[in-house]
Amino acid sequence: LRPPGPCPLTPSPRQALVDDTEDVSLDFGSEEELALRKARFRHPLATFFHLFFRVSAIVTYLFCDWFSNSFVACFVTILLLLSFDFWSVKNVTGRLLVGLRWWNQIDEDGKSHWVFEAKRVPTIAASTEAEARIFWLGLIICPVIWTLFFFSTLFSLKLKWLALVIAGISLQTANLYGYIHCKLGGQKTLSRATSRLFATADVPKRQNRISQDGTEEHGKAVPR
Repeated sequence: LRPPGPCPLTPSPRQALVDDTEDVSLDFGSEEELALRKARFRHPLATFFHLFFRVSAIVTYLFCDWFSNSFVACFVTILLLLSFDFWSVKNVTGRLLVGLRWWNQIDEDGKSHWVFEAKRVPTIAASTEAEARIFWLGLIICPVIWTLFFFSTLFSLKLKWLALVIAGISLQTANLYGYIHCKLGGQKTLSRATSRLFATADVPKRQNRISQDGTEEHGKAVPR
């Protein structure tokens, strides 16, 4: 008979403590990542201001006579809204909502260069399809509306508003052109990188063919 003792299947307190600490895994940030993936709008503030300034400029242009009889006050207010819209779309909302950016830089020789960038690496905090759709719709529709204002101002002979309408078309068309160029330029860059990849992959095959042809020519007997 064995002397009475502890059951061999019962773990000691120290072993139980080690097993408990090994089984526990702490994953900080997983809840935040899951919330970002499920969110319909990951940048709600940027999405709001992408439409706020340009829609406010259009609404003020249409109904400014109801609020003020001063042409100068309406002109300055609309021009400020257009300027705020141009700056926010160019520097903030385009980068956050669609991952595109464009700007102008001057090199050491004093020459001006336009730079168009497209973000290629997807991140957790990237924009959603709804945000991208709102961005492009706002970017395309508003210049069309200002173009209609141009023709209506021209045909109704309200020439005092013509300079303001031309400023609206210029500022918003500049952003539209820049981001379209970013989008198309990014696709061209990707196609060029793919063609270069296939070209570099084809170089060893060409070298093998040349080496084989060279060995075959050296192996042939020279006719006498």
